[in-house]
Amino acid sequence: MSEKNPFGLFVTHEFSESADYNRVFEYLESRENFFYLNYSDPEGVPANSSPDVLQEEIRRQVKNAEAVVVPASMLGDASGLIDFELNVAQAFNKPIVMIQPFGATMSIPKQALEIAAEVVEWDERQITDGIRRAARGEDTAKWDVVEFDLSGLDLDSADD
Repeated sequence: MSEKNPFGLFVTHEFSESADYNRVFEYLESRENFFYLNYSDPEGVPANSSPDVLQEEIRRQVKNAEAVVVPASMLGDASGLIDFELNVAQAFNKPIVMIQPFGATMSIPKQALEIAAEVVEWDERQITDGIRRAARGEDTAKWDVVEFDLSGLDLDSADD
C-alpha cells in the first residue's frame, strides 16, 4: 500500500459528524504510511432530505469503498441509518471493520459481530491492521522487539 494505492474507506455516519466519526480519522492520521481515501460524506445531503434521497446517497458513498469502518457506539441509532449502511455494505460485499465502543461498557449486538470481518479496539495499529486484512487480505504480522540489558548479569554461574 502506498500513496498511489490508498485504501478506499467508508466510515458510518448519520449525515452528521459525531465524536467517534472524527476519532476514526484522528487514529488513521496518526499511523505512518497508511494512506486512504474517505468516501464517507456526512455533509453529502441536508439532514432534512427524504429517506429515499438519504439512502441513495449512502449507496453512492459505500459503493466505491474497499471497507466499511463502524464505531460500534453508533449502532442502534434512532434513525436506523447505521443499520441501513451495514445492509448496503453487505449488499456490495464490502468487509466491515467494527471498532469496540470507546471507553464504554456497552456490548456489541450479536448480529453486528456476525457480519464484521474484523472487530478491533480503539488503537491506531489495530484499526489500520484490521482494515488491511479485511480490505485486501494483507498479512499484518508485525513483531515488537524488546531488548534487555544483560550486561550486569552473570550468566556463566547459571550453568553450575
